[in-house]
Amino acid sequence: MKTFSKVYMGLVLMFLYVPIFVLIVFSFNETKSRSVFSGFTLDWYAKLFRNDVIISSLINTLIIAVIASIAATVLGTLAAIGINSMRKVPKAVVMNITNMPIVNPEIVTGVSLMLLFVFFAARMNLEFGFVTLVIAHITFDVPYVILNVMPKFRQMDPNLFEAAQDLGCSPFTALRKVILPEIMPGVVSGFLMSFTFSLDDFVISYFTSGSTSQTLPITIYSMTRRKISPEINALSTIIFVVVVIVLVVKHIIETRQERINRANGGDEG
Repeated sequence: MKTFSKVYMGLVLMFLYVPIFVLIVFSFNETKSRSVFSGFTLDWYAKLFRNDVIISSLINTLIIAVIASIAATVLGTLAAIGINSMRKVPKAVVMNITNMPIVNPEIVTGVSLMLLFVFFAARMNLEFGFVTLVIAHITFDVPYVILNVMPKFRQMDPNLFEAAQDLGCSPFTALRKVILPEIMPGVVSGFLMSFTFSLDDFVISYFTSGSTSQTLPITIYSMTRRKISPEINALSTIIFVVVVIVLVVKHIIETRQERINRANGGDEG
């Protein structure tokens, strides 16, 4: 049974990662061939960084991802603090509502936001572009922040906030110096997840972007409709490496925090 499980897991991992490995290999191919590797070169990476359209979309995507992630982290953390203070039934209702955008198909969210922006565009002179993209990204990022922060409240002593106030802290000081350090790993995880989803998002961005502001996934989609260039392989390789680095950093932060928590628990014992 163990052998079968290992073989099955190996097949699943191979199915998931072999296409990515092939993409990475052919991003260094001398020719445009997608089936024959004729020699090693970095020319496609050089051409990629000289492509003004891609670089412009990349910068735009990074700016949108950073702004949306920071805003979503602040809003999601404050929302998690508020939800945690609720009673059991309202808390369960709000959490179910919060989780709806996560399980909801992206196309439904994208079309809904597009119709909302069309409604406001007719009344407030709102144009599709950078602003609508940032608002859309914040909208679908916030639930992921809440999802990451809430477990930290469940791990925390529920009387910690009141204990800090009994010892002389004001509510704001207790929140800043006691609660925030306890939930910080969840806040950081929520930020990293928001940033990753903002970089990756295509469907919602497609419905809420305009001609003046487009994200990198939309630019890649436009390029693949015309002609598939090895520059796309190079770009996809860079994105994959960046996402892997972000996940590794997230794992290191969580591992260190677990060690600190264990050490503190051992000291208290």
